[in-house]
Amino acid sequence: MEPITKTDLDLPLIHKGKVREMYGYNGDRILMVATDRISAFDVIFNEGIPYKGAVLSTLSKFWFEKTKDILSNHVISTEMPENLPKYLQGRAMIVKKAKPLKIEVIVRGYLTGSGYKDYLKTGKVCGIELPSGMKDGDKFPEPLFTPSTKAQEGHDLNITEAEAAEIIGREKLDAVKKKALEIYKFGHDYLLSRGLILADTKFEFGELPNGEMILIDEVLTPDSSRYWPKDQYDVGKLVSLDKQYLRNYLETLDWEKTYPPPELPKEVVDKLSNLYLDAYEKITGEKFPKEEIE
Repeated sequence: MEPITKTDLDLPLIHKGKVREMYGYNGDRILMVATDRISAFDVIFNEGIPYKGAVLSTLSKFWFEKTKDILSNHVISTEMPENLPKYLQGRAMIVKKAKPLKIEVIVRGYLTGSGYKDYLKTGKVCGIELPSGMKDGDKFPEPLFTPSTKAQEGHDLNITEAEAAEIIGREKLDAVKKKALEIYKFGHDYLLSRGLILADTKFEFGELPNGEMILIDEVLTPDSSRYWPKDQYDVGKLVSLDKQYLRNYLETLDWEKTYPPPELPKEVVDKLSNLYLDAYEKITGEKFPKEEIE
């Protein structure tokens, strides 16, 4: 399948992110398209990853449906109207227009990634004191709620709960924290039943015009989450079924993590595509419907 790395629709473009493109649709709605672009270290690569956007959209649909009783979300429809290009089917959804909160939320169930680097330097993760002697991959007694800034360009910065409360207000932050932890715990328990460990994940929340808070963007996907096969974890191996594979590959290169990006070899592109497809199939228990994606 030829990757879709950009769209050019006859609709007003509202926002173009690293992966998603948002168009105004029917007045108060948004058409959200997940392209096959991939980024790492805040750099977008030239190569698209076949099926990636469709995996992100279909998995988000799967999780939005499963978590809607915990918190409502922005999905209106995942079926594309006939007046839109056929290639959008499976890659796009029509969603409610919501005002994104000015923070992002990461829930961490296990010590790893940037949290582990932080811990090695300070004994803390995002300002939260932790016991000494923890190792990469160790499970926390309880999941950590760690907010961050939402940078328009460059890196998001980890902040404390007190700093997050200054940005969005304490009452709103408490509500976000409660729901984020509930959704993480639900996702963690479900994935454990599928033989996977949800190490950490990122959530985004938005507000509707009436003030209702909802879940937006994507949820529990390989772009926003870190999954490990439990059988490998149990023997001490942290094997990523997500975008971490690309970061690990890039760390082997002599590259300064700035533009221009290095060219990704075909075997890396193919491996990434297979990782996304494998994640979908392990999570849902179903084969990815390639025949429905153009």
